[in-house]
Amino acid sequence: MKVETASEPVTSRRRKPVDWFAIVNTTFLIAAAVLCVLPLVHIIALSFSSSAAASAGYVKFWPVEFTLSSYEYTASRDEFWRSLWVSVQRVAIGTPLTLLLITLVSYPLSKESHVFRLRLVYAWIFFLTLLFNGGLIPTYITVKELGLLDSIWALVLPNAVPVFSVVLLLNFFREVPKELEEAAFMDGASYWTTLWKIYVPISKPALATLALFSMVEHWNQWFDGLIFMGSPSNYPLQSYLQTIVIQQNLANLTREELLSLAEISDRTLKSSQIFLGSLPIILAYPFLQKYFVKGIVLGSVKG
Repeated sequence: MKVETASEPVTSRRRKPVDWFAIVNTTFLIAAAVLCVLPLVHIIALSFSSSAAASAGYVKFWPVEFTLSSYEYTASRDEFWRSLWVSVQRVAIGTPLTLLLITLVSYPLSKESHVFRLRLVYAWIFFLTLLFNGGLIPTYITVKELGLLDSIWALVLPNAVPVFSVVLLLNFFREVPKELEEAAFMDGASYWTTLWKIYVPISKPALATLALFSMVEHWNQWFDGLIFMGSPSNYPLQSYLQTIVIQQNLANLTREELLSLAEISDRTLKSSQIFLGSLPIILAYPFLQKYFVKGIVLGSVKG
């Protein structure tokens, strides 16, 4: 019994066209990411290098003559820990306060004009602050007249309501289905209840993104600490890092302290403190990163 076998036609598979845009885009993003990371890597390498290697310019992206002297010296500086504590207080107070205020501002501004008749007036008042600034001297006089100088509130209150964050959040609120609010009203809920029971839980991606913005803003600000704080002991960390100078009376140092000081330089010491100062934000970012893109995209759908 013969078994006939039919030969199947051999067809050449078509190759997918090369997506050159994706390749160029990916290459560009990787290069941009590397350029952003390299300065931090250089700072870390400097902080772990010896004074001689750092001063001679031998340190690039890897520590030379590895040492922990800069970190040991930094840990012994009361000024560093005091300024770090001021920055922690600033973030701990400023971020929740900012989220509270921009939520209370954004919710009524997200309503239609027939619901909130003065919406357009208030919207223009906030919008004008994006175009015009009162200036440094009027801001300083205002803070002084309010009795806020040399206090933590001088660092928190002047920037407590960032208008850019208000715009993002009110646009996010506009994306919330109106049927949810109408159903809440039918059940007897007030605007206040609707805000905290419906809008805020739904807006977690946007609020997480704005919390990240606020944390970074408060942590990185340094100029307001210099002008609003009369005593260096009240400087936040970034203000302290701007003004730090190694001031030592060599005649009063012990032999061990002289040997320790000989192993560090101004560059390695500053590098160690810059890295320690940026470490809290670096650690906090991964926990909020998943909300970052979603919050920005959803918050910018409508103008």
